[in-house]
Amino acid sequence: MQFRLLGPFEAHQDGRRVELGSRRQERCILAVLLLDMGHLVTTERLIDLLWDGRPPSSARGAVHTYIGRLRTALAPYGAQIRTGGDGYLVEREHHVDVDEFSQLAHRASATADPARRVELLDRALALWRGPLLAGTADGELRDRLQGPIEELRLASLELRAEAQLALNRHGPVINELTPLVARHPTREELVGTLMTALYRGGRQAEALALYRATRRELVEELGVEPGMRLREVHRRILHDDHRLERPGRPVYEVRVQEESLPWSVGGHPALEFCNTFAGWGHEPPLPGSEWLRTYRTLAVWTGHLGLADDAAVSRLIELARRDPDTADAELDAGRALRARLYACLTDPGDGAAFDAVARHAEAAAKTLVFRRGVDGRGRWWPDLVSGLRLPVHAVAWSAAELLADPRRATIRVCPDERCGWLFLDESGMRRWCSLATCGRTAGEAPCHSRS
Repeated sequence: MQFRLLGPFEAHQDGRRVELGSRRQERCILAVLLLDMGHLVTTERLIDLLWDGRPPSSARGAVHTYIGRLRTALAPYGAQIRTGGDGYLVEREHHVDVDEFSQLAHRASATADPARRVELLDRALALWRGPLLAGTADGELRDRLQGPIEELRLASLELRAEAQLALNRHGPVINELTPLVARHPTREELVGTLMTALYRGGRQAEALALYRATRRELVEELGVEPGMRLREVHRRILHDDHRLERPGRPVYEVRVQEESLPWSVGGHPALEFCNTFAGWGHEPPLPGSEWLRTYRTLAVWTGHLGLADDAAVSRLIELARRDPDTADAELDAGRALRARLYACLTDPGDGAAFDAVARHAEAAAKTLVFRRGVDGRGRWWPDLVSGLRLPVHAVAWSAAELLADPRRATIRVCPDERCGWLFLDESGMRRWCSLATCGRTAGEAPCHSRS
């Protein structure tokens, strides 16, 4: 079956509209199960959502009744609501517009071509026919259900606007973002993109006025000053900097050999490799969170972190140009290693993740050579005999060193849901990975120094 939740609730079978759930509560229950399709939703959660924490004594019986009616209504179409423990689930065998939206948004974030990115995001955003579950969920229930979906929608709008700026379409960006910024006046990524579009459209005074209004809103409502990125856009507009680039991602980045690399905050190459993925703690991942978009980025990053010398990086870039298919395969292998390493470092009890990293490290050890560095000290280097696998070997060897280091016990995870980066905290004092960008919740002033 096909279900539409991004707007009024609708169900379709073979292109034909199907009426399900004569009561609003029944449609709400089915929608909640579809939003978490493939996962068990407990009866207690359904009760809590349906009655907003104030259930009647008959709530559990009512949920069972609603589930029974839904099963009867779905049966002719081969759809089932399964019981598991004290809850229910819908198997992942149906088409839900929320899933399609998420998949398109993440495909868009993974492409470097701005035109292709706009095309994919246009398709994703066109799936929205109105507020989530319009006419079915009330405002309170919608607020509780739509958090991750709404965040993904806003992030997609930001990513689409940035791609349009890359295509010199500042006019449409101004038209689309002006009402959006009015509804989200403290969302700095939106504001920075709109300021850039206004500046590029010859409306410098309006861009500066928008900054002043945003700063006033942030100070008066949240008690914080604008972040560094928004301040940098403001500074460049003040100086009439014609090189003004689009605002950056929600995380810092540096430019090396024309590649965008994440700002180093971890304190160890193995941690920085995990930090090439922003938003580890956000599910689903936010668009734009992937830094290792191409093999060339991986090669440049390996040299930037000192895991390979400049000659090796140049050789890797040339090999990747000649054999793009193998390069893509090695990039995928690197991402898989990264996921295992992140799991291993955040959960010392994850034996399977440790074993996977260990196998990579053992393979890397067979290709290492011991050479004298410019400082006169000897060190192990991955040999170019590894070919395009060299960056994966370099990371695996670095990971093995960290896993054998007592400092592993000082690894912390940034709790900011847009981050999740890893960092060493030998002092035991740091709370966030980067005190300039993370941990700024409503009513909490930003920190301006590191512990």
